[in-house]
Amino acid sequence: MTSPKRLMRVGEVADVMRVSTMTVYRLINSGELVATRIGRSWRVWESDVNTYLEQRCQR
Repeated sequence: MTSPKRLMRVGEVADVMRVSTMTVYRLINSGELVATRIGRSWRVWESDVNTYLEQRCQR
């Protein structure tokens, strides 16, 4: 069974990434983080957040 996709609000993304909401908006506006505009709000797929973090993680 596949897990359902989840859309996250900018505040939720900021909490997961431990950054400010302004940083998330900057990432969205620069195209570094893929987001979808719904009405006047931005939403980010949880899988896109995970992909972004995995690509930038230094081990």
